[in-house]
Amino acid sequence: MNQPRYAIYALPEPGSALEAFGRAVLGYDNVSGEAVPQSPGLAEVTAGARVYGFHGTLKAPMRLAPGIREDDLLGEAARVAAAHPPVEVGTLEVAALGRFVALIPAVPPPALGLLAAECVASFEPLRASLTEAERAKRKPERLSPRARALLDRWGYPHVFEEFRFHMTLTDALPPEAQAEWQARLTETYRDSGAEALTIRSIDILRQDGTAPFRLLARIPFGGRHG
Repeated sequence: MNQPRYAIYALPEPGSALEAFGRAVLGYDNVSGEAVPQSPGLAEVTAGARVYGFHGTLKAPMRLAPGIREDDLLGEAARVAAAHPPVEVGTLEVAALGRFVALIPAVPPPALGLLAAECVASFEPLRASLTEAERAKRKPERLSPRARALLDRWGYPHVFEEFRFHMTLTDALPPEAQAEWQARLTETYRDSGAEALTIRSIDILRQDGTAPFRLLARIPFGGRHG
């Protein structure tokens, strides 16, 4: 299966301190496709997250359904973006999320969940069905019955009432390592001068084969391609 995968993400604003912080933590710039130097120890705990780059998920990576072209995806993104004002997510904080360390909103605004829900539903007709291998990677046996139902209907279990916006900073870690990295990254984040997050665009990223995801199009709210 050589089809590219596409993801609908929210990326930090270009040139922002938040963007620079995320790139430096993960060691990858998903706009340019270039590696970024990391502090000692980070490379070993970010290998998986690096493939995706620094982002917040609005609709999880997917293959396009038969007959759907990349232009169809970009056209739908422009349609969705045209209807949206910016979403002020506000202050972020470094937190433990499951076995990961991530940035999460201090107070998630309702508009954020509504944007994610619209993206999930709007892009669904363009998504190819999960293969058995893709479904197995989500470990459905570990999910609640509701999350399994969401996985089977929408291709991803963390949608709608199960959605929690986050920007991943590490891979899954054992508890002692997670606590250490949460403390270290909290300090690094505080020193970065990163701004509060406002989502001003829908960002489409593409993955070819096993290469890292890279920005294909940034579509600002209002519908102008960037």
